[in-house]
Amino acid sequence: MKLILASSSPRRAEILRHAGFSFEIRPTHVDESLRPGERPTDYVLRLAQAKSQAAAEDEIIFGEAAYVIGADTAVVVEGELLGKPAKTEDARRMLLRLRGKTHEVLTGLSILAIPEGKRVDHVETTRVTFLNISDQQVEEYISSGEPFDKAGAYGIQGIGGRFVERIEGCYFNVMGLPVSRLWGFLRGLGWSEPEISYLP
Repeated sequence: MKLILASSSPRRAEILRHAGFSFEIRPTHVDESLRPGERPTDYVLRLAQAKSQAAAEDEIIFGEAAYVIGADTAVVVEGELLGKPAKTEDARRMLLRLRGKTHEVLTGLSILAIPEGKRVDHVETTRVTFLNISDQQVEEYISSGEPFDKAGAYGIQGIGGRFVERIEGCYFNVMGLPVSRLWGFLRGLGWSEPEISYLP
């Protein structure tokens, strides 16, 4: 049965592709503003639900059965939610907040089976400890351009991986999609796994 990723994230698509999933991409546009008093776990789950619902509505219009995956990732350090930096100053502030500390990466996951309307919602948490990097290392990393489309202003799968001292939990969750958890939920919803498509 058709699998749809309701995300424009190249990292989520890469995770699914390398794990052998066949899927289609349906980017969605939702308001990602944090609501007053909203907890980080509620925030990432609300956005994941909004994304899966928006993509599912398109499929319902075309009358196709599918499993729709919505996901949203955020970084939380000492209670502060860090999204994607909009400018250099944002990236610098985030990286200085993270250095030498342990933070949490939260990914809200919402899987919707249509037309049945069955849904699974989950928030995956991974703890990440950063090295106490220097001001110069922060500036050099910002100059690489890597921080600007990533929650918390770093990518564990890229240059930012050199700053990670250890993780507790799912590595792929830090990239934006807890693939093992996703696979289990899909099977629980009745997803029929096609022949695995391996990359060459």
